[in-house]
Amino acid sequence: MSAVPAAAPAAPAPDAMRAVEGLVARLAARLGPAHVLTAPEDIALHLREERGLYAGRTPAVVKPGSTEEVAFVVAACAEAGVPIVPQGGNTGLVGGQMPFGEVLLSLTRLDRIRAVDPVDMTMTVEAGCILEDIHRAAEGEGCLFPLHIASQGSCRIGGNLATNAGGTAVLRYGNAKELVLGLEVVLADGRVWNGLKRLRKNNAGYDLRQLFLGTEGTLGIITAAVLKLFPRPAQRVTAFAGVPDPRAALALMKRLREEAGDALTTFELMASFGLETVLKHMSGTVRPLGAAYPWYVLAELSAPTRAFDLGALMEAGLGAAFEAGEVLDATIAASEAQAAALWRLREDMSEAQKHEGGSVKHDVSVPVSRVPEFLERALPAVEARLPGLRPCPFGHVGDGNIHFNLSQPVGMDKAAFLALWEDFNRIVHDIVADMDGSIAAEHGIGRLKRDELAHYADPLALELMHRLKQAMDPMGLLNPGKVILTEEQSSS
Repeated sequence: MSAVPAAAPAAPAPDAMRAVEGLVARLAARLGPAHVLTAPEDIALHLREERGLYAGRTPAVVKPGSTEEVAFVVAACAEAGVPIVPQGGNTGLVGGQMPFGEVLLSLTRLDRIRAVDPVDMTMTVEAGCILEDIHRAAEGEGCLFPLHIASQGSCRIGGNLATNAGGTAVLRYGNAKELVLGLEVVLADGRVWNGLKRLRKNNAGYDLRQLFLGTEGTLGIITAAVLKLFPRPAQRVTAFAGVPDPRAALALMKRLREEAGDALTTFELMASFGLETVLKHMSGTVRPLGAAYPWYVLAELSAPTRAFDLGALMEAGLGAAFEAGEVLDATIAASEAQAAALWRLREDMSEAQKHEGGSVKHDVSVPVSRVPEFLERALPAVEARLPGLRPCPFGHVGDGNIHFNLSQPVGMDKAAFLALWEDFNRIVHDIVADMDGSIAAEHGIGRLKRDELAHYADPLALELMHRLKQAMDPMGLLNPGKVILTEEQSSS
């Protein structure tokens, strides 16, 4: 794995170039020239990703407006033997949405909400729907779609499902794949599998949804989905607490669960360095407590009923934790505005960290009970590798997912720091593997972690992945080079 883009593939042979040119002309004739972009200024925004690690390259950005047009594009690419990369909101963090010479299929025009059913508690949406628009549509029917991530104003649901996005409410509602009842998928040959069922129970054969959820467009392209909805919360209580260490944070989570049960929706942990970075760089943020503490917790209770007082439950849990020395100080938001201000301290952390120079990022998970152990092992290990390193661990400790980010030492050259990415991977990922964890918790594998997956995954699991890829995409045209390499790609 490298933190910088690999060398660009060699230029295609003249015959291949003519095939691509003919394909682009055919796509423009069907979709209209306005929806097949080739000018550099028109495609530039699609070729840079959030972290700036990869610069993509494509002969065309194709923007179909319906499932039928997606099927036509995929079938035409298959006939021409031209690989294709699907892209939603281009908010991915592991390079899975970046083309490296392939045709780029943008799903942004598939942005219709087809149906909302508050009785079935389902919503049928197209892959290009922006996540925040889905939230609003659900709220308009008195319902909740609980997938919440920092990029929800620009990310699109197809990408969320293709990467099995997590977010801040996994503790209560589960990952993205647990929020899906049915899918519509375009297969590698252009055929359309219509699995848009709204059923809560369906044991009729294999669960084909799981072939496409979390597989990053390498087995098929999601064009629509039936999503699960939930009752909209009638009350929500948000608290921010200073704690002495992650073990105390875990004890606090246990107390809140004992008090409130499944009403504990969110439980986020962040180190002091992360909060100080947000306060330093993000305008309008305010220190939430009277003093600074080594670690902080953002916890939220929510419920669809007012049959019990969530505020009283939060106060009881915090009070007991304070008496036990697990909480050093805490505040409970007295209004929605105060709750939003507390949430900003967590949600702005990744953006704030950009101002501190280079950052080596890890998206890992371990069993919830072992989160403190992971931090106790990983923090001294990376600091021993590079004195002056500024770790910035934070994340969804309630489901065992830690974003173990490392900011460069003050004054160090950024390029020299990022050149150590593989060294830090081996340190962090070895610890994760030893703890029976995962090197990819919620961001996916993409291109960035592809070689790491090959290094750590069980050989039989890799063999099964290769068999699935060969069966579903025998020509290797769907998002090639992502997640796993085919034998041909490995030898080239």
